[in-house]
Amino acid sequence: MIDFKLDPKAGVPFYRQIIDQIKFGIATGKLSVGEQLPTVRALAVELKVNLNTVSKAYKELEIQNILETHLGSGTFIGDADLTITPKQKHEKLHSICREFLTIASSYGFTSDDLIGELENMKNHKKQ
Repeated sequence: MIDFKLDPKAGVPFYRQIIDQIKFGIATGKLSVGEQLPTVRALAVELKVNLNTVSKAYKELEIQNILETHLGSGTFIGDADLTITPKQKHEKLHSICREFLTIASSYGFTSDDLIGELENMKNHKKQ
């Protein structure tokens, strides 16, 4: 199961963020065919959003045959084959980096500060 996180500063509607996270979860193998997702109500409570937000995301994914809803038993990952193209992967990383740089620069950090800190984190991870 993936840990859903919504970013109100992203400029992307919450339902779209939920859709993207489910799609990336499937494409990266964090979500597998047949796996049950939280109920609309449970996910809405967890994310502190309106029920309609989660319902809209689930419905759109059902239309795309990515999710399957079985009345009385829940919503499950369908057998759609999702892959992330190298271009999509790069675009996602670019978006994350742009957002990261914007936040850091609002606190007065430079791109060199960020690069240095990332290098430090990388070196500590190897140890």
